[in-house]
Amino acid sequence: MAQVLHLDSSPRGDRSISRALTKTFVSTWKEAHPEDKIVYRDLGHYPVPHVDEGWIAASFTPPEYLTLDLSANIQDSDALIDEVLAADYYVLGVPMYNFSIPSTLKAYIDQIVRVNRTFSVGEQGYEGLVKHKKMVVVSARGGSYPAGTPMGQYDFQEPYLRSIFGMIGITDITFIHAENLNMGEEARQQSVTTAQAAIQRTIASW
Repeated sequence: MAQVLHLDSSPRGDRSISRALTKTFVSTWKEAHPEDKIVYRDLGHYPVPHVDEGWIAASFTPPEYLTLDLSANIQDSDALIDEVLAADYYVLGVPMYNFSIPSTLKAYIDQIVRVNRTFSVGEQGYEGLVKHKKMVVVSARGGSYPAGTPMGQYDFQEPYLRSIFGMIGITDITFIHAENLNMGEEARQQSVTTAQAAIQRTIASW
């Protein structure tokens, strides 16, 4: 039995395209893998805390010197990281905001990217500690940002997510972009249909 961690980061509810698509992914996955466990976290409606001074002090303190007060500062982080480490697959719903990601997802990433928990630093640089996992990122975008085109320079979403999750060891990442959602109803529906087909292909290939 595998474990799937499903994360949504849109503040919208029923009007969210990214939520609708991740829901499609998870429901289709359940049909194909009914024995698997799905763990759901709604970052858009229930944000995690931002990193603060106490978090920084605790995360860089050697475990043998952590006091109860210091440990309390990273209690949420520990729980989130344990959840990440327990999962085999990750499904992220990510709307594009100002060419990047929602602040709720950034706060989550700051909580789980932690030295000696999800990555280490050695003579060769960073080494990811979250290995042999697969991730799919389903994004919702008002426009289109193909790599190598003039619009591609505005995409700070996919490159960032590839880099930051790659740093902690998650390098097998599939991106499914529902694009041109602000370009009229026909373009919107075509994009959603294309994304749904990509979801089916991704699940079949996994």
